[in-house]
Amino acid sequence: MNKTVNILILVSGNGTNLQALIDAQSRLGAGKIAAVLSDKSGVYAIERARLAGIPAFVEVPDKKLPKEERRAELSKRILDICRKQNIDLIIYAGFLSILQGDIMEEFKGRMINIHPSLLPKFGGQGMYGEHVHRAVLAAGETESGCTVHLVTAGIDAGPILLQRKVPVPDGDTPGALAGRIHHEEHIAIVEAAAMMVQKILDS
Repeated sequence: MNKTVNILILVSGNGTNLQALIDAQSRLGAGKIAAVLSDKSGVYAIERARLAGIPAFVEVPDKKLPKEERRAELSKRILDICRKQNIDLIIYAGFLSILQGDIMEEFKGRMINIHPSLLPKFGGQGMYGEHVHRAVLAAGETESGCTVHLVTAGIDAGPILLQRKVPVPDGDTPGALAGRIHHEEHIAIVEAAAMMVQKILDS
């Protein structure tokens, strides 16, 4: 039986990693990008999904709720969409909300995230985007890169699937470093997605 592995891509911004996955759809084997979901309205990632003919959802966290309730309520909404869209794999592609509760259990081992550093270095609370690259430069690191890992309850703490490295030359800037890492992210996220699709088929 030919099974399709339905993928949900979670986004919060411009969506360049999403675009890399859309462009590499043929390399995902039985994987199909079934839906894209953003936790922010008006981001270009949603437009990318629409241009590719992929169903797109916007689910904004309810700022009126306390932080823990807000996370739980958003997580429930996303899980409802996953069930309706028959999602098998969730990929965080620059998604900044933290999910919790039933979705973590239902998709245990089937949620992956890409992070712009060589974890376990420069991960955790507040470590995203330019914050990561500034911290890498401030620490005098000679290399950085990106990591794709399984999502668990701990921030950036799940088992590592793969990493890609870039050099950090003297006089480097956060912007230049980000650019080199972005290039590697686009390769890494496709590799990891294909790997997870095969793992789900084999399970």
